[in-house]
Amino acid sequence: MNNRTADEAAISARLAVLRMEHRDLDDAIEALRVAPASDQLQLARLKKRKLRIKDEIGALQDLLIPDIIA
Repeated sequence: MNNRTADEAAISARLAVLRMEHRDLDDAIEALRVAPASDQLQLARLKKRKLRIKDEIGALQDLLIPDIIA
């Protein structure tokens, strides 16, 4: 396995973990949102974490599929 293939495999593995965490945060945010006595600070923290993960997912996807100007 060459270096580039290993890097792509590591990025793909990290993407899978981040996507799973992103989905889990969706569930946690929804559960907290509908809770009768929801903690607004905790809700804000979860949303912020979800946005950071989304940004990291985007950055890693760009590494795998770089923009090509034709």
